Amino acid sequence: MDRKPQAKDQNRNAAEQTAEKQREIQREQDRQEPKESGGDKKDKGVQTSARQYPDDLPSQHLEKPGQEADMQLKPQFFAPDYRGSGKLKGMVALITGGDSGIGRAVAVLYAREGADVAIVYLTSHEDAEETKRYVEKEGRQCLLIPGDVKDPKFCKDAVEKTVAEFDGLDILVNNAAFQEHAHSLQDITDERLEETFRTNIFGYFYMARAAEPHLKKGSCIINTGSVVALKGSKELLDYSATKGAIHAFTLSLASSLIEKGIRVNAVAPGPVWTPLNPADRSAKEIVEFGKQTDYKRPAQPEELSPAYVFLASPVCSSYINGIVLPVTGSVGS
Repeated sequence: MDRKPQAKDQNRNAAEQTAEKQREIQREQDRQEPKESGGDKKDKGVQTSARQYPDDLPSQHLEKPGQEADMQLKPQFFAPDYRGSGKLKGMVALITGGDSGIGRAVAVLYAREGADVAIVYLTSHEDAEETKRYVEKEGRQCLLIPGDVKDPKFCKDAVEKTVAEFDGLDILVNNAAFQEHAHSLQDITDERLEETFRTNIFGYFYMARAAEPHLKKGSCIINTGSVVALKGSKELLDYSATKGAIHAFTLSLASSLIEKGIRVNAVAPGPVWTPLNPADRSAKEIVEFGKQTDYKRPAQPEELSPAYVFLASPVCSSYINGIVLPVTGSVGS
């Protein structure tokens, strides 16, 4: 009996169950939201490149896990001014949370630099297919692997599928995340705490553990941290704690793997316009997203993805290991 279709169905069912659990956490928080009023108009966002990025965000709230296809203002991920130069030629990358947001932008640039890409995602099949189309437009192959990174068996299966499909693995990008704000410590139930930690840090451990036996000299792991791990966030208590753990995990794993010639680094984004955020904040709150930065606007995913290329490419960062690279939109952090 062929067990592969059965295992695939089990992974999809588990992912759907997780998505519904996350939606229920979201609904519970939505019921507790205070009445909100719109703030005063803020200054225009800072622009530092030829590309003009939006600073006015639509008043929209998405159901978790949030689909990029449903966003009124689509995140900018294609980076049309970025020219590939073979920095990742012949490499294979596995990106969790690669269906949308930062993960999608990274997948596209990795393909533009010559890498084949496997994408792990939860249930946003439409987004994943769109990302695959863009990777293939860059002339590279893309493997879609739906499932839940909270499951260590799934993580091992995802790595093995990637290795089997592309005959190796060179780059692991841990990027999948669950986030739901809270106005009080009392709002964070045991179930929510477990969902956040098992997704955001357990999943990183599981993926790294599964990938390590396949990595070799010159390979790397890149973790997505956050500015909230550097500064904290009063409304993201559990999420901030997991991001702090990710930063510490990055430094520790870098020390653990350096003798094997495997580098481990992290990127700490500030506010970035991805489905994660309108799926967290209310429609009235989201219009102010990112305006507290010095740029007075959120980043677009394509403003982050070159950092992931830099850290992945041995010709760019062979002497860089165990750093957390902040891309926050604010001076000095």
